[in-house]
Amino acid sequence: MVKSYASLIEIKNEIKKGEITVEGLVRGYLKKISANAHLNAFNEVFEQDALVCAQKVDSKIKQGIAGKLAGMVIAIKDNICYKGHKASASSKILTGFTSVYSSTVVERLIAEDAVIIGRCNCDEFAMGASNETSFFGPVKNHVDNTRVSGGSSGGSAVAVQAGLCHAALGTDTGGSVRQPASFCGLVGLKPTYGRISRHGIIAYASSFDQVGSITRSVEDAALLLEVMAGPDEYDSTLADIGVPSYSNNIHPPSPKKIAYLQESLSSPGVDSEVKANLIKYIEKLRAEGHIVKPIAFEYLDYLVPAYYILAMAEASSNLSRYDGVHYGYRSPASTDLISTYKRSRSEGFGKEVKRRIMLGTFVLSAGYYDAYYAKAQKVRRLIREKTDAILKEYDFILVPTAPEPAFQIGKVEKDPVVTYLSDIFTVQASLTGAPAISLPAGNNSKGLPLGLQLITRHFEEQELLNFSKYFLEL
Repeated sequence: MVKSYASLIEIKNEIKKGEITVEGLVRGYLKKISANAHLNAFNEVFEQDALVCAQKVDSKIKQGIAGKLAGMVIAIKDNICYKGHKASASSKILTGFTSVYSSTVVERLIAEDAVIIGRCNCDEFAMGASNETSFFGPVKNHVDNTRVSGGSSGGSAVAVQAGLCHAALGTDTGGSVRQPASFCGLVGLKPTYGRISRHGIIAYASSFDQVGSITRSVEDAALLLEVMAGPDEYDSTLADIGVPSYSNNIHPPSPKKIAYLQESLSSPGVDSEVKANLIKYIEKLRAEGHIVKPIAFEYLDYLVPAYYILAMAEASSNLSRYDGVHYGYRSPASTDLISTYKRSRSEGFGKEVKRRIMLGTFVLSAGYYDAYYAKAQKVRRLIREKTDAILKEYDFILVPTAPEPAFQIGKVEKDPVVTYLSDIFTVQASLTGAPAISLPAGNNSKGLPLGLQLITRHFEEQELLNFSKYFLEL
């Protein structure tokens, strides 16, 4: 079976030496996917398409005309459209839906000769932090099959963790790339909002959603960002800013000023080993000559409430299009238009999605709009201003990616708010639109991966990547 390569550079070197072919890589990954079907990482494997594509890439390599991603076998989250392939967002309500066009990110990957091997399981409509809300069942962590993969891009993370593909794409709304990357010991990058096109991404919360990558190396994260980023006529929210050659400009950073949230060490809700790990890295950074100081973030208690009010409101609006009429699941028990809407939506959506739609509809309703939605928008502005002020003084904010390592599958919380609080450290970057990255930071005493997160200024991904590469070598 195919081995797990640390970076695309290793694959390219072996291809150049004639030791492997792209088709051979794909066949190896297909065998590993079959052998690890119990992980439930894939909703569909594009076996024949991937093999045909691999043969074409091998031919291009021989001719010397292959793209930047030749040799990269990649999986995509099941909410990223790929023309002629199904996309369900892991929901019953999109049963049988086949995309009639490809997302911009998929088009850009294919243009650079990446091979897309399949679509990965995720929380339904990307709503969740454990990959347990999927219609297709939970994804299992490869390190410990009794534990969650993280969410919502859990399938993407486990596919890379278990070596079922080389890299994967996810989407990050409130931490859905970074948190599963942390739980699986991988690099998870969420770029600045407006850096990568959202065209062809099944929407959850449009002012938060951002495509991100899950990789084993910073170099691969840089290369994928370089390929996917940049203006797109189909997405008016994109910034009209040139795309640097991220992968060619990774270099050792100068001494930096780094802030860490003191609440991440004082809060009783943060696991003791997560705290100890953060302290260890703070001491390492100080020993290397960096300035690392604690800061207070007075809006910490408002991060999760503001995020969920806004995200649920947007979800309520975005998911209104799934009505059982245009495409996807239609209830066989419906008898007229009204019953088609009611039955198809109540049968087609899962419990968590219905909860978020109802809460979102409530906060947007007459009499409550100003009290909840409008106020949350004001809080979002305050959080953005406070974060920007911190990042004027400091180069990075350092926090744990998640307050605990991967937890047990089936760990039922009576109060869903307790589960939502697992996003406490990731939603700051989502609310502000800032770029953030989760980096593997060793394991706890049970061998479970831990992750630390760096947040920086808008569109300064190059500095983030430079420091991340250095950070992993500490």
